[in-house]
Amino acid sequence: MKLHDLHVLMAVVQAGSMSKAAALLNTTQPAISRSIAELERTIGVRLLERNPQGVEPTECGRALLDGGAAVFDDLRQAVKNIEFLADPTAGEVRIGCTPILAASFVSAVVDRLSRRYPRIVFHLVTAYLEPLRRELSERNVDLLIVRRFGPAADERLDFEFLFDDSYVVAAGAQNQWVRRRRIELAELASESWTLPPPKSVIGSIAIEAFRACGLDYPRTTVVTDSPEVRISLLATGRFVTIFPASILRFPTMRPEIKVLPVKLQMAQVQNVIVTLKNRALSPGARLFIDCARELAKPLAKRK
Repeated sequence: MKLHDLHVLMAVVQAGSMSKAAALLNTTQPAISRSIAELERTIGVRLLERNPQGVEPTECGRALLDGGAAVFDDLRQAVKNIEFLADPTAGEVRIGCTPILAASFVSAVVDRLSRRYPRIVFHLVTAYLEPLRRELSERNVDLLIVRRFGPAADERLDFEFLFDDSYVVAAGAQNQWVRRRRIELAELASESWTLPPPKSVIGSIAIEAFRACGLDYPRTTVVTDSPEVRISLLATGRFVTIFPASILRFPTMRPEIKVLPVKLQMAQVQNVIVTLKNRALSPGARLFIDCARELAKPLAKRK
């Protein structure tokens, strides 16, 4: 089997037709057809189904594409290893994470590691959990830093515990509630809340917290997935929100934000490193994981 022919198959499936793949690869359609025919002769099965809309892979074709993605990914990782051996101070790492972890723990890891290796390039992909899982399974990122998935997690994934995170109600230092020594969540129901969408991690946690107190979900004045926007709104002294406690610690302490003395009835959430089993990690990814372990160690000891 030729890697060139495998690359052609991947291009055809991505483009949806042989003519489009030919344009994508700057070659001719007969050359594309020859590569596919050669692959099918070598494997002994049909790899593509033709239809009026173009082509799509057969079940055998999909199986070969999965293996092809792994082959080309291993080659890319090998090149990265060679580049790192040639210059250990350079490289790149691709991290998938939720917006809240990107603005806190992951930013702290990037800050620490970039000081040691200033030529490493960091690519941060932020999204909700399901899109991040797809990014990892398609090998578009090296690793994820996220909260632990549920029991239906993909068996192809490896999980490594980093630290437990509790959730707190937070407000700006000028907020009137900061002076109180004890606050019931019900007292804040009519306040101006800024929260992520209900389907997000923090949104679902907020729903759980209010239900545990027999309360309806509060009227949210500002719905945003951006931690930076919520921090800016808290600084006005008018808004309250729910944050992971770690966001007030990483990348630096935030004196402009105060934790309100509100008891939230919820379990702590595990934050983990997620990688693909049997996938060789690039040197940059291994350095990032080592740095993440180092930074999380004081928090993990608090369990």
